[in-house]
Amino acid sequence: MILVTGATGLVGGNLLWHLLQENERIFAIRRETSKLEPLRTIFSFYTSTPDDYLNRIDWRLADVLDESSIARALQGIDIVYHCAAVVSLGSNADVMSDTNVLGTRNIVKAALENNVQKFCFVSSIAACGKSIEKAEIDETSVWEDNPNRSLYSRSKFYSEQEVWKGIEKGLNGVIVNPGVILGISGTNTGSSQLFAQMKKGLLFYTNGGSGYVDVRDVVRAMIQLTNSSISGERFILVGENCSSGEILSWMADGFGKIRPKICIGKKFLIVVGFLLELLGKIFHFSPLIDRGTARSAAHLELFSNKKIRKAIKFEFTPIEDAIKEYCRFLSRN
Repeated sequence: MILVTGATGLVGGNLLWHLLQENERIFAIRRETSKLEPLRTIFSFYTSTPDDYLNRIDWRLADVLDESSIARALQGIDIVYHCAAVVSLGSNADVMSDTNVLGTRNIVKAALENNVQKFCFVSSIAACGKSIEKAEIDETSVWEDNPNRSLYSRSKFYSEQEVWKGIEKGLNGVIVNPGVILGISGTNTGSSQLFAQMKKGLLFYTNGGSGYVDVRDVVRAMIQLTNSSISGERFILVGENCSSGEILSWMADGFGKIRPKICIGKKFLIVVGFLLELLGKIFHFSPLIDRGTARSAAHLELFSNKKIRKAIKFEFTPIEDAIKEYCRFLSRN
């Protein structure tokens, strides 16, 4: 039996769809307050009858921070995909640290106690080390803490450490480190927020860049790794290294908008991020840019996908093609 945590999120929701193509029923964790509408939107990207697939999910009510509920949720489970996480680059420090680190600790502990056969953990390139002399970052790059590390980066790094501890105790596990994930989530967070903004039109871009990946590639790689004999390894999942200008221009093209023309510098962007973060706290909204995302948007990092391509002969979807497909879907909705 297969169980997915974070099942109503971007990765978890798309993973559920792909798992349901090969399995009649899938177990998934959700909290009592979780809304299923985002998952219905994700399934609508793939099919005109999303409820037919939603009805094939067996829900187990649990919270990753509630150790006893997680222990019950994993009873009888053979395979765990741990996708649950709080993604933020500038705020919600306590909630993010608890969910990402303590939540992972609880899941790993329950997986060991229930003799789970395979464990797949979704980390992030934010947990990877830094490059030397602008070389591509790979799985061997050394992670060092410093003031420029975001709270999210630290939370994902220490989440990974919980999985490595589990592996040392006999957990049969793999870790994936996706880049910036592009896809349909049914929410207004992450890349979905960027798609929504570009649908309205955006004139500005930054000189930063990073590794990007189609969410469908992320979940395909997760399934292939979990079904393989590979264990005790981590894999960077990045389709292409792209500049922010390229990503925004492809989105603009997909929505039939004018490409961004004005480049925003790092210092100005951080000031804007600080002000928007402050306003967000006062008026209770999630800003498109905060200090963390401002630093990230103005920074250029390159990532290597050689390890995953060699390990399972994996090929990635071109990022421009993925963006066009998502823009077509979002234009109809």
